[in-house]
Amino acid sequence: MDTYSDSASPISLQPFGRCRLDLDKVRKGVYHTYMYTPGEFGKKIHVSVKTLQRWDRQGVLRAHRTTSNRRYYTQEDLHTILPEEQQTRRRTVAYCRVSSAAQKPDLLNQRKHLAEFCQANALLVDEWISEIGGGLNFGRKRFLTLVDAIIAGEVAILVIAQKDRLARFGFPLLEHLCETHECRVLVMNTQELSPEQELVQDLMAITPCFSSRLYGLRNYCKALEKALKDEHGTPDQDEPHP
Repeated sequence: MDTYSDSASPISLQPFGRCRLDLDKVRKGVYHTYMYTPGEFGKKIHVSVKTLQRWDRQGVLRAHRTTSNRRYYTQEDLHTILPEEQQTRRRTVAYCRVSSAAQKPDLLNQRKHLAEFCQANALLVDEWISEIGGGLNFGRKRFLTLVDAIIAGEVAILVIAQKDRLARFGFPLLEHLCETHECRVLVMNTQELSPEQELVQDLMAITPCFSSRLYGLRNYCKALEKALKDEHGTPDQDEPHP
């Protein structure tokens, strides 16, 4: 995942989990390409690293080289070996969210800033997703549709204004999910697009839940204590001791 504090700053090639995204090629066209290490590429096509090295020497499948002379392979190489991998076009998705209908102006402002960010970084957005729902609600319809698309390998880049636009809590888990399915998360990181009142609303939403659980726990402790007394019997204070 990458974060940026200035929406006008262009992004460049950065490490990304199990692979890296070649944004120079993204800028030149509408497709997305990845850089795989020999080990990662070998797992994709079910051959060993030694086989890839031999193919490289024999000219069967030439490896690319980084500036530090390390071998790597691209998405185009994968399509050459496995043409069926090219059938599903991976797309760039921008996701916007606010907590309530009263914040619709903020939703439009969020999309506007993301559009400027993507334009400044030459990113072509294939799909815009705007949603109204709490950050603690993991059952949001469009959010779940997005997650399903990521798992299906249909999303190459996910662009959001802030981490909490995707979810108030549990973002590292969602980030890991994206990484394991070769989806890169770009966070614009503009604080003004994450209103403080939303955090207050989310905290107010979970407070009754924890309060009711605490109240229920106290009732359970009282019931348990009474049951234990009834089971073992409580001696009568007026009964004389032998």
